[in-house]
Amino acid sequence: MLKAVILIGGPQKGTRFRPLSFEVPKPLFPVAGVPILQHHIEACAKVPNMKEILLIGFYQPNEELTRFMCNTQQELKISIRYLQEYSALGTGGGIYHFRDQIVSGSPEAFFVLNADVCSAFPLTEMLSFQKEHGEPNSFVILGTTANRTQSLNYGCIVENEETREVLHYVEKPSTFVSDIINCGVYLFTPDIFQHIVEALSLSPPGGVGAEAIRLEQDIFTALAGQGKLYVYKTLSFWSQIKSAGSAIYASRLYLNQYHTTHPERLASNKEGGPKISGNVYIHPTANIDPTATLGPNVSIGTGVTIGAGVRVRESIILHGATLQDHCCVLNSVVGWDSTIGKWARVEGTPSDPNPNDPYAKIDSETLFRDGKLTPSITILGCNVTIPSEVIILNSIVLPHKDLNRGFKNQIIL
Repeated sequence: MLKAVILIGGPQKGTRFRPLSFEVPKPLFPVAGVPILQHHIEACAKVPNMKEILLIGFYQPNEELTRFMCNTQQELKISIRYLQEYSALGTGGGIYHFRDQIVSGSPEAFFVLNADVCSAFPLTEMLSFQKEHGEPNSFVILGTTANRTQSLNYGCIVENEETREVLHYVEKPSTFVSDIINCGVYLFTPDIFQHIVEALSLSPPGGVGAEAIRLEQDIFTALAGQGKLYVYKTLSFWSQIKSAGSAIYASRLYLNQYHTTHPERLASNKEGGPKISGNVYIHPTANIDPTATLGPNVSIGTGVTIGAGVRVRESIILHGATLQDHCCVLNSVVGWDSTIGKWARVEGTPSDPNPNDPYAKIDSETLFRDGKLTPSITILGCNVTIPSEVIILNSIVLPHKDLNRGFKNQIIL
């Protein structure tokens, strides 16, 4: 019997995801048409003998989270429970605090997934890998290859190339250590809790407590080289979802994966429908004029209205938004119940990885660099109205009474 734990964090994190996280908890933000968290849960539910999925975080239980869990449980026919932390616990502290819930029913192993990653989640492959490498109670980290420069932003893994044992682990090193990085997806046996106890016992008085235990720095660093920790390297896609711009890139990766996993979610060209170019998700409740052109990499949410001649590319259009005739939306997120006027243009700058480097990862930029707004995707917050013929470039726009001119590289409140 297996279980899965998804670490969803809490409201004090995800600052790079603002202002989108103001309206909805980041794990429930829709990427490729469904909440970020749903991609994780669907991958876990496909693993044979998966008994239960536990969500650990310190979001206050709310109607949106409860409704999501109920709907997903019914759809996937698997138990999903939310365990609320009393404060922000570390990645190791969270699972240690709820260890009794995790080991209840005596699972032979359990997965731990960080909610802020986008991946094909090769969980079944990790299980097979664990049985082929090391002892039965060994642990597995999902890894991937990054370029030398970007590897410094991640946990770096030095492996034995023959056995795949982790010989050395360093979290965000100051100099190059390895181009194999930690993907934030793990396979543990209940033995991991004994290693957390050992880490606590070695902590000096007044030092690290269970609430601050970090899997990466406190556990993996100590386990490396002991024949207990192995790395499974995936050749499939992986990315972090830290910034709003990375959500559009993650949407592209998931939409492309739908050809294999959920072809029914991809829109196609039909008589009397809009022109579809590339991978596009359209919610059944959306109302789209047949002269509109959508794609590639477009996600249209519930109740969206799109008028005649509208052009949308590389964008996420959220619940209830209205795109009036002949407007153009490129590299943008259009917020809930927002309106873009006729002939308006809303455009951002993509923050994609270097296409000429097969190992490049997306850079999760902060909102500001050198005191200026970092050029990135354009974000329209909830209930924003963009008047007709206005141009918005590389800006973040929150509800405002008067937007009768163009804006570039600005935050408009």
